[in-house]
Amino acid sequence: MVPNRATSAFIIVDLQNDFCPGGALAVRGGDEVVPPINAIVGLFDRVVLTQDWHPSGHVSFASSWPGKAPYDSVDAAGISQVLWPDHCVQGSRGADFFAGLRTEVASLVLRKGFRARLDSYSCFYENDRRTPTGLDGWLRGLGLSELYFSGLATDFCVLYSVLDALALGYEVHVIEDAVRGVDFPAGSEAKALDEMRLRGAVFLRSEALR
Repeated sequence: MVPNRATSAFIIVDLQNDFCPGGALAVRGGDEVVPPINAIVGLFDRVVLTQDWHPSGHVSFASSWPGKAPYDSVDAAGISQVLWPDHCVQGSRGADFFAGLRTEVASLVLRKGFRARLDSYSCFYENDRRTPTGLDGWLRGLGLSELYFSGLATDFCVLYSVLDALALGYEVHVIEDAVRGVDFPAGSEAKALDEMRLRGAVFLRSEALR
């Protein structure tokens, strides 16, 4: 299978140091997605890199909530918010893209989660589900209708991005050997994969695109 260069985009979600082994919010095996991503990225004329880009004291940090610990949940102005260790702080090494990822091919770097009191999992909308990131307009302006997803983490930013893409009417593919999950709570990674399939995402391995 060869992606249609005229209508396709490859979206690499949050492949950053803090989400890879040794990082502040490491996804087990997060670095393992780099080889399959690099193997197929040249098949696309449009490549989007998303980047968590949090200010210090971000609403998603447990350290911003006295008495709370990572993985607790709170109500943040009416939005249910999972609290995480401080991660992907703007300008930090943890926010940098993981070494070895072919970032030079990016057509767009989309930074999200940069508002101090609002988190963002999806690359299309902030977590208030009303504030757009601008990605949909960028894609449509280029006449792109087919999206291929990879990156981290399967059960959070990949999941929300894929579901939004489907709701917006895109044809969506997930590169199954190029995603990894946090699996919090336990079982959430498998649940996310099932939900994406149920909603209409097509799963394939990177070798199928070579």
